[in-house]
Amino acid sequence: MAFTQLGLSQQVLEGIKAMGYTEPTPIQLRAIPLILQGKDVIGSAQTGTGKTAAFALPILTHLGASTGRTRCLILEPTRELAAQVETALRDFCRFTDIKVAVVYGGVGYGKQNDALKGGADIIVATPGRLLDHLQRGTARLDEVKYLVLDEADRMLDMGFLPDVRRIVERCPRARHTSLFSATVPPQIETLIQWAMRTPETIEIGQRRSPAETVKHVVYPVADQQKSDLLRALLDQVHYDSVIIFCRTKHRADRIAVLLKKNNHAVAVLHSNRTQREREQALQGFRNGKFEVLVATDIAARGLDIADVSHVINYDVPQHPEDYVHRIGRTGRAQATGDAFTIMVAEDRQPMAAIERFIGKNIDRVKLEGFNYTYTTLFDDPKDKKPGGGGGGGFPGKARGVRLSGGYFFGPARRKRR
Repeated sequence: MAFTQLGLSQQVLEGIKAMGYTEPTPIQLRAIPLILQGKDVIGSAQTGTGKTAAFALPILTHLGASTGRTRCLILEPTRELAAQVETALRDFCRFTDIKVAVVYGGVGYGKQNDALKGGADIIVATPGRLLDHLQRGTARLDEVKYLVLDEADRMLDMGFLPDVRRIVERCPRARHTSLFSATVPPQIETLIQWAMRTPETIEIGQRRSPAETVKHVVYPVADQQKSDLLRALLDQVHYDSVIIFCRTKHRADRIAVLLKKNNHAVAVLHSNRTQREREQALQGFRNGKFEVLVATDIAARGLDIADVSHVINYDVPQHPEDYVHRIGRTGRAQATGDAFTIMVAEDRQPMAAIERFIGKNIDRVKLEGFNYTYTTLFDDPKDKKPGGGGGGGFPGKARGVRLSGGYFFGPARRKRR
């Protein structure tokens, strides 16, 4: 089915055409008609499936022309996501006069105040900064007809749900509400029951499964050799671009410094970076200035980073859902990708939880030619048994050998830009 068959306005269709889109994705195909019908929607789909357009296109169709009053509010957990959604909205509504304002912390109030005073039809915001504007009287929500709670489980993880509730209370009860969330824990269920009216649920694919086009491998190693193994992997892996996920901001900075010393073009992304630094890191990574992006989980969800060939978990994520979101940065839109996880002894339980969550074992392998220090992981029967996770050999991608013997990876060279 084409976008022209979904009931979208001509101006919105022109925006879609200008962006080069021709056919809706599954989440768009199911969500757009429901939102056009005025039904509240709960949407769940893997990253890279077009969730922003799924709620933006029908809302823009309903808004029609600008009135100078805020009729749509979109809440996002991070400033990166807010900026990204704002950009998408501006592209979609380029043939209308609808005005979009983006509101987030970490920057001054001047430009945001100007955008709000100019009569924003749509506000895209993070909860904390929006509450500041509401208290200052620079933003009003009393005419909001469309409310979108995007990445709701991420807002829960970041402790934003009390702020979200305060914001929702400032919106009219007679409104349309959409909620998008990869998982729906009890706190989100409570929010749904309170904030939504008999919502329709759309679930595209399995919430727990990474994209089938991603190949997974675990590299067990002694803790003191983690950084050495990371450098060896980057030297041997044939990659176009790679995101390295770390558990903490301090570790992300340390790894970035280490890799820069090894002549890698590296950008860093975490919450302690200024907004300008974040934007420069993302833009530089997208356009090829940086081949490596070292990040905390702030980059795991929703960010529009296409064509990432590899994801490396320098630290095993503590929550299985975060593994799925991290891996979702590669293998997007049916492209292939590789996911490497560096595992030390203390990671046994989190790694087992991840495998239970995704319903498959992930192969444990050694990197060929790396001078390993002994670790008890090499004696673990589970870690010696080849798994069914589709990891294993990636000819031309990396070099290694299963812990149980078996085969070697084919030779590879690191690709320089």
